[in-house]
Amino acid sequence: MKKQLLFTLLFVLGLSLTARAQTTEEIVAAIEKEGTENSQLEELAYQLMDFNGPRLVGTPEMKSAHDWAVKTYKKWGIDAESQQWGTWKGWQRGITHVDMVSPRIASLHATQLAWNPSTGKKGVTAELITLPKVNDSVAFANWLPNAKDKIVMVSMMQPTGRPDDNWEEFATEKSFTKMKEERAEMEKAWRQNMDNTGYSSRTINKVLEEAGAVGIAQSRWSRGFGANKIFSAGTDKIPVVDISLEDYGMLYRMVEHGVKPEIKIVAESKDLGEVPTFNTIATIPGTELPDEYVILSAHFDSWDGATGATDNGTGTITMLEAARILKKVYPNPKRTILIGHWGSEEQGLNGSRAFVEDNPKIVEGLQALFNQDNGTGRVVRISGQGFLNSYAYIGKWLEAVPDAYKNEIETTFPGTPGGGGSDYASFVAAGAPAFSLSSLSWAYWNYTWHTNLDTYDKIVFDDVRNNAILTAILTYMACEDPEKTSREKAVLGINPRTGEQREWPSQRSPTRKGGLD
Repeated sequence: MKKQLLFTLLFVLGLSLTARAQTTEEIVAAIEKEGTENSQLEELAYQLMDFNGPRLVGTPEMKSAHDWAVKTYKKWGIDAESQQWGTWKGWQRGITHVDMVSPRIASLHATQLAWNPSTGKKGVTAELITLPKVNDSVAFANWLPNAKDKIVMVSMMQPTGRPDDNWEEFATEKSFTKMKEERAEMEKAWRQNMDNTGYSSRTINKVLEEAGAVGIAQSRWSRGFGANKIFSAGTDKIPVVDISLEDYGMLYRMVEHGVKPEIKIVAESKDLGEVPTFNTIATIPGTELPDEYVILSAHFDSWDGATGATDNGTGTITMLEAARILKKVYPNPKRTILIGHWGSEEQGLNGSRAFVEDNPKIVEGLQALFNQDNGTGRVVRISGQGFLNSYAYIGKWLEAVPDAYKNEIETTFPGTPGGGGSDYASFVAAGAPAFSLSSLSWAYWNYTWHTNLDTYDKIVFDDVRNNAILTAILTYMACEDPEKTSREKAVLGINPRTGEQREWPSQRSPTRKGGLD
């Protein structure tokens, strides 16, 4: 019996020594091989975007996505849980159908905005009117009774539905210049008129609702063919719909011609009251330094005009895939690996700010955080976020990355600390080394960022595969680094916009009860 026990112990010890004897090159090669030959990205994207759908905070779809992520991690042998950090207005999108019913019949390309009050199945039918041209807020207040029982159009009619790159390719230089100048004048006049009302695009919907309007129509064109930005309604009882540039322009011109078009809005939804909201946290425990952490970071929520594929489905599946690879290739990391899927980033980094506030020991023990949140493209930029010695450790980690995954990356050291934009900023504000893996554009800002076109088909899987492998290698290197990363801050330079010396961003508390006031 003793001989058998001794043999077993020697065998286990031998396996351990063999694993530890693996060189950096061998581990990196294994990461690359697993990420290339056994990639799960397409299936993860299908499950998250197509099957589950958009992940607006407070919706059942957001909760089901959290549940799916926990189940997926556990299938891979990784412990995971959803941690509640607050509550939010519960809401679920239903059917949207918008039709012009006069002077002719036409189904319009439109959708209700997030947290839109339901019209019920009957819907709302009314005449369209546009905002007036006014000299001041008094004139606008005098006009407001005209909004009663009307659907008010609150966006500028665009002079062209063609994006600038299309004009640049085909128009004469004279024509392109003329269009841009005329558009700039229209935008300037529109902004001035909005200022004259005393309100903004964020506040005017509520004012029109209080004046008796029965609906709001907008069109927030994203300067790309078919792309509109989809955000929140901002009303309590009346529907707000975003209409495509093409249909909105048609309706606007009809109003200008005195035709008095009427539309019918059916925008069904469910108000679900106050519901809990979560972060999903997965853990691969460290073996030698379990109280030091490397965090893989990506916000989990999205706006719901589409399915949130590149904002931030691609960041999410990058971190899922990197974790899967690491669990298989590097199952016993030196430091603890956490994967943070944050809730309510879109409303102000709330999930990650809550995590930072609730977990000071983890923040204190943070070796590095890698965040991805700006589209489907290959990682091409890494900033040191103002940490004076970041060049030393990030540079060292990057040395282990094969050229194919880093040859386009531009580094900026020490860089300046990010004050917002994505969840790494929540950690930077607390003085912890957190870094953004910034991607190649792929026309992100115009075509997919917060738009109705942010869907599975916009994902460039070869680029996301690149990012998952890169993230896994950086995580491995950060875990194995014999030294704790320095948090010494650089002396920040002068802000060219203000002429004042930059200051390190301050830590901010999250909104823990959202959308309920």
